[in-house]
Amino acid sequence: MKNLIKRKSSALVALTLFTVCLAGVANAQEKTGTMKSSGMMDKMEMKQMMPYVIPQKPEDVSPLLYGEKIPMAVLPDASGKSFDLNKAIAEKPTILVFYRGGWCPYCSKQLSGLQQALPGLEKMGYQLIAVSTDVSDGLMQSATKEKLSYTLLSDANLELSKQIGIAYKAPKGYWEMLPKTTGGKDVDLLLPVPSVFILDKTGVIHFEYINPDFKQRLSADLLMAAATSIKKDL
Repeated sequence: MKNLIKRKSSALVALTLFTVCLAGVANAQEKTGTMKSSGMMDKMEMKQMMPYVIPQKPEDVSPLLYGEKIPMAVLPDASGKSFDLNKAIAEKPTILVFYRGGWCPYCSKQLSGLQQALPGLEKMGYQLIAVSTDVSDGLMQSATKEKLSYTLLSDANLELSKQIGIAYKAPKGYWEMLPKTTGGKDVDLLLPVPSVFILDKTGVIHFEYINPDFKQRLSADLLMAAATSIKKDL
């Protein structure tokens, strides 16, 4: 019991620190006039108009931030059918996860942990959607292996990852593998920084976790704490 309380306390402390960080970001945006209410283009609109400059390291990515909106996207699901991401998001609050691929053991562990957290998230009214560089066959393999019941989507060309600002140049050790797992669509040999976003029904970001160290993933406990904390605002 003590260990459980300690884990929950640690998660809430981490959540508090993260919330403070996000509040600082929002304040900075308001001061610099980058929020939509100022009448200027937001970061996503700027990304769509400007050519994507590929970050060479995961530490150099420039993701969308708290208060900004996820772009429009229609992606293949595990069965190969087109899935309108924004239409799905409009139906209920969404936890949107970006992972590298089913070939990554850290991703597989994360997917399994998300499945365990799914009943609690759904009870709060959330849906869970995970996006990776894998083609549909790879998604189906992950869904079968990890016994996943939530939606998996393919961003094999990383267009969505680029628009969100989490794509970077993969290290050379991945260059031979990526054309195979992405069906040749990842022509720039990119990877996404593993990320978690909590969105309202308009696609606006209310929470995000983005860590350039792919070995460090958001725990199920912290995700549940974050989802619980901000549910009233969605």
